[in-house]
Amino acid sequence: MDGRDLSYGQGGAQQLALRSNPVRLWGALLVLLVLTGLAIAGPWGVLAWYENSAALDNRAEQIALLEEEIAALENRVGLLNPDEVDADLAGELARRNLGVMHADEVVITLPDE
Repeated sequence: MDGRDLSYGQGGAQQLALRSNPVRLWGALLVLLVLTGLAIAGPWGVLAWYENSAALDNRAEQIALLEEEIAALENRVGLLNPDEVDADLAGELARRNLGVMHADEVVITLPDE
C-alpha cells in the first residue's frame, strides 16, 4: 500500500464518488445556491427580517397614536357623566350643536381656508 491509499480512509471513497459523478456535484451546488438564496431573499430571509422590523416600528408608532386618542376619548366620556356634567364641556356642546350663546358673547366668523 502506498501513502495515497491510506490518506483517503472511509471519507475518501465518498469524495471519489462525488468527483466521478458530475450530476451529483452540480445537484449539490444547486441545492446550496437555492438554500443561500432563500436565506437572503426568502420569506424568512435577511431582507424579509429588515422589512418586518420596519413594519413593526411603524405599527408601534400607530399604536402609540391610537392609545393617545383613546385616552383623550376616555377623558371626554368621563366628563359627560350624567351625574356630574362638566360645565365647560356642556357649554361647548350647547354652543356648537344648538347655536346657544350668552347675551354678552360676541361671535367672530373666520373665512374657511
